[in-house]
Amino acid sequence: AVIGASTGGTEALRVVLEALPPDAPGIAIVQHMPEYFTGQFAKRLDQSCRIEVKEAAPGDRLVPGRALIAPGNRHLVVRRTGALYVTDLVDGERVGHHRPSVDVLFHSAAEACGRNVMGVILTGMGADGARGMLEMRNAGAFNVAQDEATSVVYGMPRAAIALGAAGTIAGLDRMATTIVRGLRRVEAA
Repeated sequence: AVIGASTGGTEALRVVLEALPPDAPGIAIVQHMPEYFTGQFAKRLDQSCRIEVKEAAPGDRLVPGRALIAPGNRHLVVRRTGALYVTDLVDGERVGHHRPSVDVLFHSAAEACGRNVMGVILTGMGADGARGMLEMRNAGAFNVAQDEATSVVYGMPRAAIALGAAGTIAGLDRMATTIVRGLRRVEAA
């Protein structure tokens, strides 16, 4: 799964990741956050979750039971190497004023994973991730957006829904279950 979040996302990610089972599918995450804060954020989540949570590094494998968070000021991308999916970090230009950018992660997931991935867009201001999520949907991915009622700021989910990029809308309380079910559907396809 690939997850994008911004304003309100640190709490939303905590709720989602803490609810995931230890064998949850591998996850790559972009949370808009300044440099140097993402490492501590990942460490805190790692202590409270049943899955491993760490700041992403080049070549990290996306494996069950692990979530990788983009370091501040670096784009996170997913690449396919044989049967494996690995992460890479890219220094490119800001995209929509963001580095890391959700769109960059989602675009890489659409290219590398096609229909073998799920996109999740959580609370956040603006529209980062909407276009990338549409690319994912066009590549056959199953996507979900957080609902308005549980979003701190409904900008990013609203933008994805408006583009027709999200196939499902779920509240924060149901997001972890939706992710696990959605990825089981992906694996069965």
